[in-house]
Amino acid sequence: MSDKTKFGRLPDRGTTNRETVDAILDEGFVCHVAYVIEDRPVVIPTLYARDGDDVLIHGSNTMGIAKAVRQGSPLSVAVTHIDGLVIARTGFHSSANYRSVVIHGKGEILEGDEHARALDVIVEALVPGRLDDIRPNTTSEVKQTSVIRLSLDESSAKVREGDPIDDEEDIGTGVWAGVLPLSQVAGEPIPSSDLEEGLDTPDYLRRYQR
Repeated sequence: MSDKTKFGRLPDRGTTNRETVDAILDEGFVCHVAYVIEDRPVVIPTLYARDGDDVLIHGSNTMGIAKAVRQGSPLSVAVTHIDGLVIARTGFHSSANYRSVVIHGKGEILEGDEHARALDVIVEALVPGRLDDIRPNTTSEVKQTSVIRLSLDESSAKVREGDPIDDEEDIGTGVWAGVLPLSQVAGEPIPSSDLEEGLDTPDYLRRYQR
């Protein structure tokens, strides 16, 4: 564990175990990326996909992340899943059950065949099975889209689960305590208004889940 992934507060919730990190990353598809450009910090949300030991960050060629990477800015990437609100007997001990990953490192803008392959990896990671149904990207489309690769060498996870942790003197005071579960679920696919008649919704969308 390096200084970048060393845990400060609540270290018992932290881990650098790659199976835990990978599972959290594979369930999500939106990350928040922090970088420095023109001497100011910026954080933006964007799509990502895990590709083995790396994370692929998707965006346009003109996005600030790509410009910052070209200028040598380090990146910090965060992914979070909120699994529930922890309703304690006091505001101080109220919290959330969550799973999160933070990644630090220097990004690399992909080029050539690696770039084209990475775009396909992102499509398939977001909607498994979709790549077989759509046409290949055109040369123009590939040129308009950047993919930044960031190694998972400097990554760590934090997880909080379970009941509220109230002070002993607050237990038994007649105040409800517990967890309000939260989850993200896929709804029924909505056909495009210009969809041809007779086209059925693909099975991979009907059974979609993260």
